[in-house]
Amino acid sequence: MSDLIVLIFTAVVTGGLGFYFGKSLYQKASEKKEAEANARAAEILRNAEVSAENIKKDRILEAKEKYLRLKEEFEEESNRKKSLLQTNEQKLKQREQSISQMMEQNKRRENDLESQKANLAQQTEAATKRREEAEKMLQQQVSQLEKIANLTAAEARDQLVDALKAEAETKAASHIKNVIEESRLTATKEAKKIVIETIQRTAAEHAIENCVSVFNIENDDIKGKIIGREGRNIRALEAATGVEIIVDDTPEAIVISGFDPVRREIARLSLHRLVQDGRIHPARIEEVVAKTRKNIEDEIVEIGERTVIDMGVHGLHPELVKMIGRMRFRSSYGQNLLQHSREVAKLCATMASELGLNAKLAKRAGLLHDIGKVYPEESDMPHALLGMDLAKKYKEHPEVLNAIGAHHDEIEKTSLISPIIQVCDAISGSRPGARREMMESYIKRLRDLENLATAFDGVDKCYAIQAGREIRVIVDAENVSDEKASLLSFDISQKIEKEMQYPGQIKVTVIREMRSVAYAR
Repeated sequence: MSDLIVLIFTAVVTGGLGFYFGKSLYQKASEKKEAEANARAAEILRNAEVSAENIKKDRILEAKEKYLRLKEEFEEESNRKKSLLQTNEQKLKQREQSISQMMEQNKRRENDLESQKANLAQQTEAATKRREEAEKMLQQQVSQLEKIANLTAAEARDQLVDALKAEAETKAASHIKNVIEESRLTATKEAKKIVIETIQRTAAEHAIENCVSVFNIENDDIKGKIIGREGRNIRALEAATGVEIIVDDTPEAIVISGFDPVRREIARLSLHRLVQDGRIHPARIEEVVAKTRKNIEDEIVEIGERTVIDMGVHGLHPELVKMIGRMRFRSSYGQNLLQHSREVAKLCATMASELGLNAKLAKRAGLLHDIGKVYPEESDMPHALLGMDLAKKYKEHPEVLNAIGAHHDEIEKTSLISPIIQVCDAISGSRPGARREMMESYIKRLRDLENLATAFDGVDKCYAIQAGREIRVIVDAENVSDEKASLLSFDISQKIEKEMQYPGQIKVTVIREMRSVAYAR
């Protein structure tokens, strides 16, 4: 019995211990699984947080890019509207200034007309008095002659001498007139001879330049790099160079468009360097464009120095030499400005030598006559007056200053070199092939000029001369007075400004001539 109890006790104790140890093992396994589950959950949570952070960064980056793009577009639109507003304001100011000038001119013209009327009234009154006095004196002389029936020998001899003297004066005046006419014909013949010989001794090319450059590429894949992501690269290139980059379907070619040849050359060379390097992004574009612009400026100085050495023009200010170099990249109606200035300088030297004038001074003036066209800043002044101011600033000779300023008749010619510059400029610009202007449009512009002037009352004939830079209007002297002729030239010039498009300026000359013809039979 006792053994049975011991066995039962032993079994109970063993079972309790087994239950205790089993429970402990189960708890340990459960805790291990829970720890593993917690670790896995923490790892999933960390991964989720990392993914969320990456997505958040991507969304922030995209939002920043969109903000920068919208900001850039807004700034471009604002700058465009601002520049447009400034342009309109400048035009409005110019229009107001022109209106005020016209009003002042009209007021001065009215004052001049009133003064002329007063002077004419005074002259008419004085002439009336003189005529009355002359009639009185004539009547007195007639009465005296009537009283004196017989003349003495001395009186008759005096009257005969007076009559012979009057006849001699008439013949002398006729002879002087014939001499003047003969001298004028001879001078015209000699002038034509000099001009023809000067033209024949000058040889020039007939080639013209465009205002569009073409950049050739090896394959069309480079176009995508040049455009860049969302057009960043091409916008940066256009902003840095100031030209328009046209990337279209033209195979293996990119078009660079711009009116400034210097900017086009900078853009072309910059594209060449960027394509060769392969790194095309906004920062690199700005760096390459800056280096290219520096190289072009050095090349401009070198071209100017080489030109003045070749032409034999010495002592020019360095700034004038630099502007001469810039002429290489400037054109007028397709004619290269530097080549045009060199031609004019050679023509002036030849013509001045033929006339016995200072050939070196004439060559200097011919080389600098269009220097105002390459002035780095925009100005409302005509290029002739602007060039004269620049030459005066750098201490050029007074005859050179007058030749530059007067070669388009902006100021009065005070030197013999000035008309030579004007003639040689017309010779170089009007020779066949020098400038690119369609014959039809050129003839139409001349015809429109003549028709516009002929439409005014009192105009008899009208001729457009000097390649449309001047218009000669011949009026009927019986229907148009001197005062009306002055007013007519102003009205024609104002109508030309309003209704026509033309380069430079047009000189309006109204000619009124009164001829009295009599025949001796």
